[in-house]
Amino acid sequence: MAQRQLQLNRVAGGAPVATSRRSTRLVPGRTALRVSAVAEADKTAAINKSGTSSVPATTKDIENKLRYLFGRNEVSTPNDAYQGTAWSVRERLIDAFNKTHEHWKKEDPKFIYYLSAEFLMGRSLTNTVFNLGLQGDYATALKELGQKMEQVAEAERDAALGNGGLGRLAACFLDSMATLDLPGWGYGIRYKYGMFKQALKDGYQQELPDIWLTSGNPWEVRRDDVRHMVGFGGRVERRREAGGREVAVWTPAEQVIAQAYDNPIPGYSTPTTSNLRLWDALPLSEFDLAAFNAGDYDRAMLARERAEAISAVLYPNDSTPEGKELRLKQQYFFVCASLQDVLSRFKATHGSARWDLLPSKAVFQLNDTHPTIAVAELMRLLVDVEGLEWDEAWGITTKCLNYTNHTVMPEALEKWPVKVMAKMLPRHMEIIEVINEGWTQWLSAHLASELPAPEERAKRIAAMSIIHENPWNKEEMLVNMAYLAVVGSSAVNGVAAIHSNIVKDEIFNDFYKIFPSKFQNKTNGVTPRRWLAWCNPELADLITQQLGSDAWINDTEQLTALRTHASDPAFQQRWAAVKSAKKERLAGLIKRVWGEEVNTAALFDIQIKRIHEYKRQYLNVLSIIWRYKQLKRMSPQQRLQAVPRVCVIGGKAASAYDMAKRIIRLVTAVGSVINADPDTRDYLRLYFLPDYNVSLAETIIPAAELSQHISTAGTEASGTSNMKFALNGCLIIGTWDGANIEIAEETGVENVFVFGVRAEDINGLRKERKNFKTDPRWDEIMRDIEGGMFGDKEYFKPLVDSVNNMKVGNDWFLLANDFAAYLDAQQQVDECYRDQAEWLRRSIMYTAGSGKFSSDRTIRQYAEDIWHVGPCRPPPAAGGQQ
Repeated sequence: MAQRQLQLNRVAGGAPVATSRRSTRLVPGRTALRVSAVAEADKTAAINKSGTSSVPATTKDIENKLRYLFGRNEVSTPNDAYQGTAWSVRERLIDAFNKTHEHWKKEDPKFIYYLSAEFLMGRSLTNTVFNLGLQGDYATALKELGQKMEQVAEAERDAALGNGGLGRLAACFLDSMATLDLPGWGYGIRYKYGMFKQALKDGYQQELPDIWLTSGNPWEVRRDDVRHMVGFGGRVERRREAGGREVAVWTPAEQVIAQAYDNPIPGYSTPTTSNLRLWDALPLSEFDLAAFNAGDYDRAMLARERAEAISAVLYPNDSTPEGKELRLKQQYFFVCASLQDVLSRFKATHGSARWDLLPSKAVFQLNDTHPTIAVAELMRLLVDVEGLEWDEAWGITTKCLNYTNHTVMPEALEKWPVKVMAKMLPRHMEIIEVINEGWTQWLSAHLASELPAPEERAKRIAAMSIIHENPWNKEEMLVNMAYLAVVGSSAVNGVAAIHSNIVKDEIFNDFYKIFPSKFQNKTNGVTPRRWLAWCNPELADLITQQLGSDAWINDTEQLTALRTHASDPAFQQRWAAVKSAKKERLAGLIKRVWGEEVNTAALFDIQIKRIHEYKRQYLNVLSIIWRYKQLKRMSPQQRLQAVPRVCVIGGKAASAYDMAKRIIRLVTAVGSVINADPDTRDYLRLYFLPDYNVSLAETIIPAAELSQHISTAGTEASGTSNMKFALNGCLIIGTWDGANIEIAEETGVENVFVFGVRAEDINGLRKERKNFKTDPRWDEIMRDIEGGMFGDKEYFKPLVDSVNNMKVGNDWFLLANDFAAYLDAQQQVDECYRDQAEWLRRSIMYTAGSGKFSSDRTIRQYAEDIWHVGPCRPPPAAGGQQ
């Protein structure tokens, strides 16, 4: 971070004058990041009222914020410095936010509204300071206060608003929308405890509340004037209006208040600052004094507790009926509040009579199935509240909504029991029934010529019905939320080429054949700002020095120019030095967590992602066990020829996901044996890093040399961590799945360690599972686990049984089928790592091939192909240049 401080030049009189980091002059030993003078003037004018920078004033401002907001007279700890800095930066952020939204209000452009149950934002200080172009002022000011920016940034708690790739993608998208000057907001829930804080107790996952709001959140603005009512349960009645029109009146049994909190999102090298509006659930009545005075203390707080439960925890355990109801309440809560919010702003500008304009002013992107109740809710608001006729409202709804499918996993293609939907949202259940009735009637007419036989036509219609029978319980009917989204949206997209083909050819094939133009692909991306420029500044500086400009930060296609330097020994040496420094940092983290030193000359082998059977952390552990056994069989002299590895696994298992928790325990058990073995510990280590989050990723990813993306082919929709690793020059070992395929195409397939069966073969192999003969090495490892080599043999028995019984249905994710090929690929990794020149060449080629995987590219495609939204850049402040 010190490289990013402004240089201080002395002028007559000795006063320090700040020179921008974006100077067009490259300074040896300093940051080489540059942008055009025009962009710098635009940013500076947009952020600073005076149009100038002043380190002494910044230092004083940090001290004042700490003194008057927290009653502390000096900056004595990194946490003090963080609080003072954050609240100081916040003022500049709010200025940019207000100017942006004043401009948007004046211009009245079409808006994007990104609805997501998750926004995994991570820490905000570093990203905000860098995106606003203020890092030099604050780094220097903190230095004068005896603090370092890196340590100050680490005092911030990660915003616990997401779990994994889905939420982090949403965060990257907001960054790109703002950077591209696209008018748009994110909408979600302000979770008080997030998912959970993961701890390990004797190697087992423990779930603790992640109380991330303990010290407040400088990055949010509570909007007490923005509140909406959200109801649940109750009854629906029919009434006739004066003109004879029959209307449905929903009287909820329970209501809560959705309280808005705004989180400004600054773009990079632009005055645009967008917004993430999050909703907190509040009770209508804060406290029942009568109940309290009567001695019924529980009832006195009941309304508050019921409301707070809605916005308490991300993805509450839904293995119980109460959990299912709470999860549905969460989804409806934020969708209802968000749609009301958008419609109220639309009416404030356009009145209540021009609903025909809504599709030209608002577009909603439904991030997976969690927000898809929006189809029924928008219909309810337009028909029941605004008084539109059904057909008119349906035309508006289908033009405004779009659906992104993120996974082929059945649990994510939500299907709500009709009885749960009818209980919690009775009016919405009625609306869904009407939608489904119209849909199936249209289908019957549409399919009449293709399927003239009534029986065949009825079978097809039943297969495409939004409301259908539960195949596991013939007496239960389900609402298929993915089907509702497909029927009610104008566009449906997958998130990688292979995934989008699966969406069209398998998941929604019947729908695709009827509406082929509705289905699209939008390969995911990640923001190059956070995931390279800011989290790996040393590598960013090296790239900028080599390319002669930092324009690649907003135009990652320019990284392709690194290909011509990939085999340059001098450049490779500098590249290796950066990677080595990052490995040292990760080694320090491992020591803090586990108390052990690791060999930084070893290959750093990483798998960090949500723990799930389809992501196959289990397969990774089995290969580590085999490596360990091989090392044990070697003589000391033979071991000297082995490639040493430090293996790191991280990720959370959902609280109700028993098998995932067993996988975590296996990782820690195997690690305990390997790491304590004097014969092998110099050649192999395995560590589980608990509580994986954005900040942890920002340390791990720059240090990684080999990244594992080994999902069963056809199960990973895209993946975005693979893109982050590739961007930072980390080689990939992976299956022909998700975005691995496109990364290989951009990087060079010969540079990727690809193994395993292909997606088109999966179904056949599953059927043949009972006839499959496992590899002898596989059998040996299974016997070791069953025999208690790593302890807990009874606890691990379900893991062994899940992949090792020879019958259809077991080893669903085909670990045994891919095991031998996986070991072969690991052998290729070792051979390549021995040739460091070749390894470094590939590493550089990965970064050079990452241009396609910027979220800026993804968002441009959404904007052009689905949203039809253009940039609306605010003008610079007085004194600035356009």
